[in-house]
This record gives sequence, C-alpha cells and structure tokens, in this order.
Amino acid sequence: MEISRIRALRGPNIWSRHIAIEAVVVCTPAECDINDLPGFETRLRALFPGVGPLHSPQKEPVSLAHVLEQATLALQAQAGCPVTFSHTHRTPTPGHFQVVVEYSEEDVGRLACDEAIKLMQAALEGREDWDDEAVIKALRELDEDVRLGPSTGSIVNAAVARGVPYRRLTQGSLVQFGWGHKQRRIWAAEVDATSAVSESIAQDKDLSKRLLQSAGVPVPHGRPVDSVEDGWAAAQEIGLPVVVKPQDGNQGKGVTVNVSTREGFEAAYKAAEEIGEVMVEKFLPGSDYRLLVVGNQLVAAARRDPPQVSGDGVHTVRELVAKVNEDPRRGDGHATSLTKIRLDDIAITRLALQGLTPDAVPEKGQRVILRNNANLSTGGSATDVTDDVHPEVAQRAIAAAQIVGLHVCGVDVVAETVMRPLEEVNGGIVEVNAAPGLRMHLSPSYGKGRNVGKAVIQSIYGSDKNEDGRIPVVAVTGTNGKTTTARLITHLFATSGMTTGMTNTDGVYVDGRQIDSGDCSGPKSARNVLMHPDVEAAVFECARGGILREGLGFDRCQVAVVTNVGAGDHLGMNYIETVEDIARLKSVVVQNVAPSGYAVLNAADPLVAAMAPQCPGQIIYFCADRHLPLMATHRAQGRRCVFVDEGAVVASDGAWRESIPLRDIPITRGGLLGFQVENVMAAVAAAWGAGLAWDAIRRGLASFNSDGDNAPGRFNVMEFQGATVIADYGHNPDAMRALVTAVDALPGKKRVVVISGAGDRRDQDITEQTQILGAAFDQVVLYQDACQRGREDGEVLALLRKGLEGASRTRQVDEIRGEFVAIDHALATLEEGDLCLVLVDQVEEALAHLRRRCSE
Repeated sequence: MEISRIRALRGPNIWSRHIAIEAVVVCTPAECDINDLPGFETRLRALFPGVGPLHSPQKEPVSLAHVLEQATLALQAQAGCPVTFSHTHRTPTPGHFQVVVEYSEEDVGRLACDEAIKLMQAALEGREDWDDEAVIKALRELDEDVRLGPSTGSIVNAAVARGVPYRRLTQGSLVQFGWGHKQRRIWAAEVDATSAVSESIAQDKDLSKRLLQSAGVPVPHGRPVDSVEDGWAAAQEIGLPVVVKPQDGNQGKGVTVNVSTREGFEAAYKAAEEIGEVMVEKFLPGSDYRLLVVGNQLVAAARRDPPQVSGDGVHTVRELVAKVNEDPRRGDGHATSLTKIRLDDIAITRLALQGLTPDAVPEKGQRVILRNNANLSTGGSATDVTDDVHPEVAQRAIAAAQIVGLHVCGVDVVAETVMRPLEEVNGGIVEVNAAPGLRMHLSPSYGKGRNVGKAVIQSIYGSDKNEDGRIPVVAVTGTNGKTTTARLITHLFATSGMTTGMTNTDGVYVDGRQIDSGDCSGPKSARNVLMHPDVEAAVFECARGGILREGLGFDRCQVAVVTNVGAGDHLGMNYIETVEDIARLKSVVVQNVAPSGYAVLNAADPLVAAMAPQCPGQIIYFCADRHLPLMATHRAQGRRCVFVDEGAVVASDGAWRESIPLRDIPITRGGLLGFQVENVMAAVAAAWGAGLAWDAIRRGLASFNSDGDNAPGRFNVMEFQGATVIADYGHNPDAMRALVTAVDALPGKKRVVVISGAGDRRDQDITEQTQILGAAFDQVVLYQDACQRGREDGEVLALLRKGLEGASRTRQVDEIRGEFVAIDHALATLEEGDLCLVLVDQVEEALAHLRRRCSE
C-alpha cells in the first residue's frame, strides 16, 4: 500500500459539507481485497479492537483503503472527537482509491491518519508494537491542546446555531465572526468592542476598586503594598483577617484569603509577590460568587467553593484527592468542566492550618479545604445560583461592569448570600474580570447550565435573529465564461454602491483595486476577501482546482452560478475523467446555496440543469431560447427565468417582466456575440437573486465594456492599422467554438489566429482546438509558450499542427517560439479590413504588448 497524497479539505467539498482529510491510496492487487491477506484482519483487531466492522458500501471487496478509512475514523471517535462521516472512492485507475475521513481538528485528523497507517503496517508485518491505548491517549491530549476551550467554544457554538459564519484566526482563542464589514472578533470571552483601556483597568485591582467605590459600589477596604512590613501594617490598619493577592492577577493565582497571623501573612505575601505587585484588603466573610454580566444584563451566577475533600476515616488526604480527581469532568487544563485538585505547596500549607498533612487520615465527615480561593482553575467547584440573585445585587454587578467598561465581565462578589442586597449582608465586589471563564456557568458542578455563549453572540449581533453577520456572496463556476461573468456581477454590485471583493483567475480585487495577482480562484483568496473589513459583497470565481484541493472558502453562498460544463478542459487530471465528473465537481457550489438563496443554472446545458435538485434554495434558469421545454415549464410554474426576446434580455417571474435591450449592453455588441449574451444573462440572474435594484443593473450593464480594464483577456477588441485584433484567453474546444461563432459575426477579409496549447490537457483536447480553428481561419500562427506544463519541447506544437491536417480553410501555418514574437509576426501580415484573433497565454503582459503595438 502506498499513500501518494494526504491533504485537508477545509470547506464544503466534492464528498460532503464536512471538513475532512483526503488521502490517495494505491493498493496492489492483493491489497484490494483483505481476504487475500491471510490473518490480516485478525492481527488488526488484536492491535485495535475498537476498529469496528470492516465493510465497503457497494458490497465490493474490502481493500486496505477501506481499512484506512475506518481505522482513521474510529481512532478519532475513540479519542472523543465528534466525527461521523467517512468514504472510500474507487477511482477509474485500478488499485487507486480516494479515502475521505471527517475531522473536527485538522491536527488530530492528520495524526489519526498517520497512526492508522502505522497500525495497518504493523498488522501486515505481524508486529505487536502498536499500542492502541497510547495512541488514543495521544490523540485525546492533542485534541484538548488544539481545540477551542469551553468558553470560546460555547460562543462559537452559539454563533453556529444562529447561522453566523466563523473562522479561527490562530491556534489559540482568536475567532472572527461574520464576513467583510459585518465581521466581529472575540478573544476567548472578550469581544472586540472592549477597549484596551477597560481591560487595563480591570487588570489593575486597586484602580478598578477605587473606581467602583467612587460610584457607590460596595468594595472591601485595602491598598497596594510594597513590602512585607508595609503589608502587615496595612493589615493592622484594615483589621484582621485580610486577603493578600497580586494587584494584576487572574485565575486565583497568588490569592490567599482569611489571613489572620503574621506567619500566614508572610507566606501569603510571598505567593502573591511571585505574580506581581501585592495588595492587601479586608477579608469579607461569606461565600465566593461569580456574576457574569454581558452587555447590560446579568446572564449567569455561580457560587464557587474551594477545592476540598470529605474524610471517611479510612483514606489519607492524598488518596481522597486522587479519588476526587478520577471524576471524568476533571482535567489538567481548562478544556474540561472541572480542573484536577493539586496537592502542591499551597495545598500543604492550607492542610497545616487544619492540623493535617497529605498522608493524614481525616475523620469521617470532616471537611478538608485544600485552598483558600475557590477558582475552578485551582480545582474548585461551582453551583449555579442565577435564579437566586437579588435584583439589586444584579444591578450592582451591571454597574461595576459598565464603570470599568467591559462588555463581557466576570464580577466577583463575596457575601453570605446573593439573595439580599450586598449592604444588608456586609458583602462587596472584590474584583471585576475581563475575558472571564465561562465553564462554571456552562456546566456547573451542581445546578442548571446556562447558555452564556448565546448571550455573547446576541450582544454582538443584536436580538434580530435574521442578522447573521453575512454579506451577499455569489459563487461562479463553469467551464467557460466564469471570469467574465464574475467581473460583470462585481460591476453590478459596485454600480449599486457596494464595496465589492472579487476573486478570479486574474487576481483579487477590492473596490476595483487589485490587491493580489495570479490565479486566485481558490478558497484561500475567497477567505482573504471575507476577512477584508471594507467588503460589503463578494463575488468568487470557483475553479476546479481549488474545489478539489481544499473545498470551498465559505460555508454557503447566497447565489451560485454555473455557466456551463464543457468537454475537454482538465479531463484526465485528479481522477476527473468525464464531463459527468466535471459536473459533479462544479455542483459543489449549488449544493451549498443558502436555503433563502438561488442557483443560477444554464437551462441549455443538460448537465448544469440536472444540478437543480441538489440546490437547498430556489432556481433561476437562463437560456437565450425561452421556448426550451425546461424554460417554458419553469416559467409556467411562475418561477424566475432569464432569456432573450425581441432583441432584449428579459427577466421573468410569473406575470412580471423586466426587459433590457441588447443594444444597451455594450459587451454583447448588440447581441452579435452569443457567448457574451449568455454571460450577461447569468450575471443579470445573479444580481436579481442577490436582490440588486433593476435601475442599478441597467446602469451597470450599460457601463461595462469588454476591454482590458473590465475584462482582460475576454474578447478584448482593438484596432491595428485598419485591421481588427481580438485578444481572448480561450483555451479549450468549447471556447474555440464560441469564439468562432462570435468572429463569424464580425467583418474580416483575411482571418488570422495566434494560438498555443496548455500542456496539462489531454492530447485530443489540444488537437481538437486547432481542428475547430482550421475551418474558420485562413492563417494559423502556432507558438510555444514559456511553460510546457510537463510536455517535451515541441510536443504541444506537434499536437496543434496535427489538428490542422486536412483543414478546410487554413492555407498557411507558421510556427513561432515565444508569445510576443508570434503576435508581432501575425500583426505584420495584416492589411486593412483583416481580422486577427490572438489567444493569449500571459494575459496581462500580452494585452500590454498588444495595446502598445496598436497605439503605434
């Protein structure tokens, strides 16, 4: 068995909506059926009993590829990852399989795949050195390290439930919600609206306490100190017992409460000093409460109890702690609802105050406290008391959060109870915390969990559930016309006054300005546009390569456009062998239309029209022929269609019609260019589906010209010494047919074409292009470009020349090395009234060269 490629599909893809690991597996004939591998399954199950039943979906023989699929999924499931989807696809190449397994965290998915390969190798070789328990433990630990913590995770889950898209920006807890100008960010439980000033105030315990006190909020008396002597003096002034804590601390680190002796004070001062500057304040008797304020509401409250064990008269403190730590809710970090209790120096000191040591056996029923503070991060527990909080206590907590300026605030209260006003029970607010931990409210040790993540999302996006942080997204795919269509749709959005981001094979554009160059039709470029803070709408060209390589760069779109599914483009690559395979790949954008959105489909292309049942939203068909049966049926059902009638592009919805004359759409040259009419219909339907006003659509169509600025390399027409020169990026047989039809509608005495071929196409696809051109042009100039894409020198030229054998019209064939030399050679042969079609390869450079020559 050989693994030739492993990659992560980070968005909706050809296999499913799940993010997944995809591996290409090559098996020998014996490995294509594990029944031909004596003893393999027995050895595999002995090493990993949790692998489950081995099966294949169509009752075909179970191959090693199927085993890899199921072992990778089972390892993740055993480690506690929420994964369910996996699939093994037998490709047309014998022995070649594509294995797809869902992951929840990419690092965990990759490790599970690697370990599954090692497991299979061990079973094949009869080794026993693969340890399933150790592997599952490693996967579980990695998952805990890389997945979002409970606080951030709860907010993300609430966003997903509301339909808000999110993207994790770092390996930590920095997350973006929403797209473009509607994006918002959180870092753990801190929102982007909270200023650095407010966060700094919250970190300074003395400053925040003074601010609260000035507003009449009850707080304990105290002050910062700079030495043990100064601190003990402050304790005497305030009155024992006191609390000693760092002035800038979190998670209860360095905090010691109820200090009443000089010896205890010195130990407490040392603990606090290790964290930062020290402050001393009056100890308030009572319980420790955490009140969570989000915006202007108290959304949760919990009583926190310090880490403790209960004696049974038999076991030592150490044994009791170990027993409590066996609770599966307790972990080593913050990923679980509770943290394990630690028997460290602080705990031993606290035991000594109770006359105990770690090896002492406390009496039955004796309560043994292991720490003075009640933070969950040090092993404490929490009891939900949200419904018990007195309204005046809630108002004091809200006031404290607003005085400091925190949008999400953990307010620490010490009082005998929160069921009565703080003044009545001598209670007070001892701290306010930015980015508070949420796990005590999500899954308290006792009581009802609270959906505090929902409250945070509501504070960000408001109470209107229709506000989901999304901007209009239009995804355009197809074999031909997608770049022009994407550019035209972008122009229509811009005409509507929207700052629009666009990706295509030429680059990335925001508000008409190019911010990246090259082929940017993949998911990475789409994600970059959605991160841009100015973008109000996005138009993405979604090419074959990006979808195969990584999936889509978004979870869903408002409009998906499929222009056509042509033959001869990219076939024979990445196991895409037929036009039906291409159609299945292109349909990914249709499958991921929002339920309230539209798929814009070419009704004249049967493979495109067949995608309609896969769309979760509605369908807008476009086709020049309104009498096409599918169009006629769709119109009769009162559904949206776009077609050509009496020299105009018509949008129809039941009895309603909107008509735009083709003479007012320059890109179509009055309707002469059929392929541009198709692009216009697709763009009009997309703009309609996105909700643009018809006045803006009309203005946009009237101001869009097929020139080097609006649509570089897409039927750009120029004049050279009285001859017509057309530059286009067509590079497959269907594009050649469309271009020949368009050129036939234009005048031209002698017709010349300049062409090369992409080396990564099949031989027959390269040859067919010149077979088509040979019937339409008098002179053909063949050139070899700089990049042969894996072909030998002269190989592409030979295939192009082969297509011209027996050509019905071509009488002269020239072979040139170099694109610009070939262009100059063709221009030199032109006379007034001739026509030259230049099929450019280096679009920007070739257009610049042509413009320079035409201006001479």
